[in-house]
Amino acid sequence: MPAISTSIVRVAVFLLFTSCTVGPNFQSPQPPRIPNWHDISARQRGPRATITEASDPDPMWWKKFGDPTLTALMQRAIAGNLTVQQAVVRIAESIQNEAAARAAGLPSVKATGSYMREQFGAKGLLQSQGVFNQLNALANSSTPGAAGALGGVLNGLSQPVNLYEYGMSASWELDLFGRVRRSVEQAKAQTEAQRNAADDALVMLESQVAQAYVALRGAQALAASQRGNIATAQDVLRLTQQQQLAGLASMLDVEQARTQLSNNLHLLPGFEQQQQQAMNRLSVLTGQAPGALNAMLARQAPLPAPPSVIGVGVPSTLARRRPDIRQAEAQLHATTANIGVATASFYPDVSLTGNFGLRAIDASFLTNWASAFYSFGPSVSVPVFQGGQLTANLRLARAQAVEAALNYRSTVLNALREVEDALVGYRTDRAARDQLVDTVRSAGITQGLARDRYMHGMTDFIQVLNAEQTLFSARQSLVQADMAVRNDVVALYTALGGGWESSRARVPNPQIWSNPPVTPAAADALAATRH
Repeated sequence: MPAISTSIVRVAVFLLFTSCTVGPNFQSPQPPRIPNWHDISARQRGPRATITEASDPDPMWWKKFGDPTLTALMQRAIAGNLTVQQAVVRIAESIQNEAAARAAGLPSVKATGSYMREQFGAKGLLQSQGVFNQLNALANSSTPGAAGALGGVLNGLSQPVNLYEYGMSASWELDLFGRVRRSVEQAKAQTEAQRNAADDALVMLESQVAQAYVALRGAQALAASQRGNIATAQDVLRLTQQQQLAGLASMLDVEQARTQLSNNLHLLPGFEQQQQQAMNRLSVLTGQAPGALNAMLARQAPLPAPPSVIGVGVPSTLARRRPDIRQAEAQLHATTANIGVATASFYPDVSLTGNFGLRAIDASFLTNWASAFYSFGPSVSVPVFQGGQLTANLRLARAQAVEAALNYRSTVLNALREVEDALVGYRTDRAARDQLVDTVRSAGITQGLARDRYMHGMTDFIQVLNAEQTLFSARQSLVQADMAVRNDVVALYTALGGGWESSRARVPNPQIWSNPPVTPAAADALAATRH
């Protein structure tokens, strides 16, 4: 037995050292080489240029707005958002899949034990060959002692017996052609893809929190602006009523002023609705029930100020920073490794198997070494014909790899487009906002002049109403333009992929019970904890 075991070990070591890994080796794809952002030149004119390629995006970009409430909301969302926590759980799931794939390359050991009441049927076999009668005749013609012994044996062949057995069995796939190694590689790539998916969920969460906060403060600003419009319309109504009582205005002027006031009043509930909906959304994003943040957010506060300088880095760093690009690369890696798994299925499977135990028909002999049995040796399984299944699996794996490569390229191009779109949006919306400041100033002067001329009977009331309507609309447009500029900044940071670097460590790890049941197989946890 020692000689046989030594030979088997030598064969196993030789096969392991001469093994190979079939299938293509993964090489990270190279993103397009773009020297700078195309829209950056349009931003570098004049003293208001705030976009720079000299620095990368701030990982905690929301602090650039200088709003403590926004920062507190972001921290709550990172720690409590349920979507992000689901993404983290999927990482844990993928890690266990990776451990299971790695276990396929390790020896498998089982303990066995059995008791059987068995009838061998040997008497019938001997009778069918005519041997039993010959043995029976021999027993009758033998000496009394030999005849008794031989007769006892023949009678025992017709009686059932108790069969006791216990032992150990083991098997080990040598993975000569890398099927297990490619499976482990694929599982590790899928785990990396899940990590990047969780990072991307963080980026999206931070963007949603910032957008919801801008929507909240914007709705509050619009409501406040509308209340100012209502106060102005009420003042104009009182003015026209006084003019009408003094005989200087008609009832038409009064009713027109009343209509103007009514139009402004009916817009206010819509802004209040937007405010409450934004607070509800922020509550859910932080993992709480709607209304949980009302006490914190209901009081009006100004829109957060946009940062004075925004670092965007150079395009070549985008692929390493955006989690969705990194996820697409990991998915490409997984599909490439799967080609190796499919290729290895065309080659033989070589395994080492062994059994050792004790077997007896008397329980007292289960400790007797003479009752021992064992078997050791390699087994080879060679695929010959599978009805085209192996070929179809390989073609499928190659097609999936091509699809993943195209998905990677598409993800990179879309990421570049999103950054360029955000740069253009920020530049144009900021220019439009600056123009609206002059519009509001001019509309305010026009409205004052129109009222003064009406008070002195130099113009009709229509000009006052038109001037007021222009002023009201300009005020609302300015608030909306301020919201657009801030949302453009958020969209730019999101497109640049910033935010996950500093947030990943603050996401709580899922509480998953991992202890196995108290059985002999609990020793399996020793191998699992190593990974």
